[in-house]
Formats: sequence, C-alpha cells, structure tokens
Amino acid sequence: FPGRVLSLVLISTSPATPGDRELPAPTEDFTRFVTTATVDWADAGSVIEYLVDYSRMLAGDRRPFDEAAVHELVRRDLERARNFAATQNHNVMSGDERPHETLSSIAAPTLVIHGTADPMFPLEHGQALADEIPGAKLLPLEGAGHGVTRADWETIARVILEHTARPGAPMSAE
Repeated sequence: FPGRVLSLVLISTSPATPGDRELPAPTEDFTRFVTTATVDWADAGSVIEYLVDYSRMLAGDRRPFDEAAVHELVRRDLERARNFAATQNHNVMSGDERPHETLSSIAAPTLVIHGTADPMFPLEHGQALADEIPGAKLLPLEGAGHGVTRADWETIARVILEHTARPGAPMSAE
C-alpha cells in the first residue's frame, strides 16, 4: 500500500536475510548469547532475567546500561502481555524471501537509524539498507547498540520529527 505511506523510519534493521554472505555477521558475543542462553517462558523471573541480559547484549558495550530501568520495563511488559513468548516469533522466520528487489521500489522518503556498535546487525547493514532504498538517509548513532536507548531519544525524536514533517527534505544530525 505505497499510497498510504508518506515516509518511513527504519531503526536497527537490515536488508539481509539469514545467511546473507554480503554483510557482516552478528558479533561472536551476540551469537554465543543467543545460542546458549536459556529461558523458561513459564517462569516470570527466568523471563525477566533472560530479557535483561538480552537487552544488555543488544545495548553494546560503548554506553552505560541502566539495568534497573530495563528490569522495570521488562517487568511491566511481562505483566501486560498475554503470551510473552510470542515476542520471539521473528526468530523463526525462514528467510526464504529476498527483499532486495522490493527495496529499490520504495518511493517514500526513508530515514534509516542505526547504531555504530550494533552487535546483531553491524552498521554495514544500516548502510546497505539506506543504499538500496532510493534517496534514503542514514543516521548513524555513535556508540549505540541495537535499538533505541534513552541516551538517543532527543536526537532520534528531533530527526524523526524533521523527517516526517517535510517528506523529502534533507535531515540534519545536529
């Protein structure tokens, strides 16, 4: 439904599919965590501990990690969720579809926001995504990991507001 989209903002994502050899793999530490960490989805304490550890891993090691704030956020999310294990469904995607052909057809002004210390999708993923979407702009967040943290809220909010207020207008990262 391209006619319904005025602009896009893509955060901490990739044009790659699993096993795509063209882009760097996740860091060894991230891969080790996701392949060895265990969680009992029926035990709230186990889920909270796992997700706090997972969040710490995603945050990267270049910025302070607010464990208490993340713990509280995860606890509140868990209380509201009907089936919290379903939040992990994206991990079972097959990766059979190659999005490269469709990315070049995106006409909406697109902003790609990506951390320079993302352990899941190294910065090259964000750059490749921006390169494949005509006219897309990349905002690298220095020292940021995967996702959005409080340290970047002001910058991200300002740039998204600028991007969405005037589709097609150039952005400023200052």
